Amino acid sequence: MSTLSERILQGTAGEYVDRKVNRAYVHDGTGVLTLEAWKSMGARGIRDATDLHVIFDHIVPANNSTTATLQHELRDFACGSFFRFSDIGGGICHQLMSEGVVMPNEIVVGADSHTCTLGAFGAFATGVGATDMAAIWMTGETWFRVPESIGIHLSGTFTGAAEAKDLALTYVSRLGMDGASYQSLEFIGDGTGVIPMDDRLTLCNLAVETGAKTGMFYADEITVHYLAATGQRVQKQEPEPCTYAREIGFDLADIIPVIAVPPRVDTVKPVSDLVGLPLDQVFAGTCTNGRYSDLARFARIVKGRKVAVRTIVVPASRAVLEKAIETGVLTDIVRAGCSIGTPGCGPCLGSHMGVLGEGEVCLSTANRNFRNRMGVGGEIYLSSVATAAASALEGEITEPEVT
Repeated sequence: MSTLSERILQGTAGEYVDRKVNRAYVHDGTGVLTLEAWKSMGARGIRDATDLHVIFDHIVPANNSTTATLQHELRDFACGSFFRFSDIGGGICHQLMSEGVVMPNEIVVGADSHTCTLGAFGAFATGVGATDMAAIWMTGETWFRVPESIGIHLSGTFTGAAEAKDLALTYVSRLGMDGASYQSLEFIGDGTGVIPMDDRLTLCNLAVETGAKTGMFYADEITVHYLAATGQRVQKQEPEPCTYAREIGFDLADIIPVIAVPPRVDTVKPVSDLVGLPLDQVFAGTCTNGRYSDLARFARIVKGRKVAVRTIVVPASRAVLEKAIETGVLTDIVRAGCSIGTPGCGPCLGSHMGVLGEGEVCLSTANRNFRNRMGVGGEIYLSSVATAAASALEGEITEPEVT
C-alpha cells in the first residue's frame, strides 16, 4: 500500500520519476527570473496543456521604478501568451490557487517555497526554482524524487485559545527546521476531521519550515464541501494502510498558544513565557493567516477597542477583502485603528508596506522570522491570529483570551 505522495506521483519512495504537471504558477518575483531562464533556453514556446498562472503578489503595488519596469515586462509577456494572469490586488498566489483552482490528486508546482500550502487539498504541491519552472513552461513536465513520508497523527479537538497556527509552530519545533528534509508530511488521524480547510492550509503552509517537500491532507468531506462552494465537484481520497518513515502524534487538546522566537521558526515558547515583551508593530495576514476566517477572528477580538501599537492587516486575496467588507469585519478592524494593505504578501518579505527599522520588534502571523527578513535589524516573533490581536490591543505580547 502507498502513502498519499506515492499514490499521486505513482512511484515508491526514493524513486526518480518524470511527471506531467497539472498546474504551475509564478509570482512577480520568481516570474521575472523564470522569464529570463526561459529566454536563455531559447524561448522555444509555451506548453499550453499545463494550467499556467502568473500572479502578482509579492511587491504590489511596485515599490520603485525598477520593480515597476520588471513587472511591466512580465505583465506584457503573460497577457500575450497562454497564462492565466492576476494583477495587482488579486491576492497571494497560494491563496488564489486555493480558491477553487487546485483539486485532489493533482501535481501542482509553484516557483515559491510555500506552494506546499496547497497539499491541503490532497494534491502533491511543491516549490521549484526559476530554471525548473522555465522547463515546465516549455515541456509541461518535471522530475521528482518520490519523498518518504512522515505521518502526523492528530487526535482530539482544540481547547482554550489554541488554534491551528499554534499546532503548526508546535510541530515545526518538534521536527526542527531540517527534521523532514525532502520528505512529505501527511496529516492523518481522527483529529483531521475537525480541522476546517482554512486551518489545513495553515498547517500545510509551514511544512517547508521543517525542510519538507510538501504537507498533505487526504481529501475528505470537508474538502468536498469546500470545493463544492467554489463550483467544483471532487471525490474523497480514502487512506490506505501504508508504512511511514516516521510517525508522530499530537492531541489537539494539548496544544497551547505559542510563539516562535527569532531568528528560528523551530525555537518555540509558550506565549505565557513572553508576556509583556514590548512591540513596535503587529502584522496579520500572509499565505499563512490572511484568509477570511483569520480576519474575522482578529476582528472579534479588537471590535469596539483600539490597538495600542501600529497594526497592519493584509487580506490574502480580493475575495477575502470583499467578504470582509460585506460582513463588516473590515469595518471593525479599521475602527480599531488598524491599517489595511493591498491584498498580497504585504511586508512579509521585507520590501514595502511595513518594513521594520533597526531594533524594532514585530509580532507577525507569517511563517518566517529569519534575521533581516522584514527589515535590517528588526526582530520578528511568530504567533497565531488570536495572540496577534490580543497583543495589538496592549502593545506588548499578551495571552489570548478564550472566545
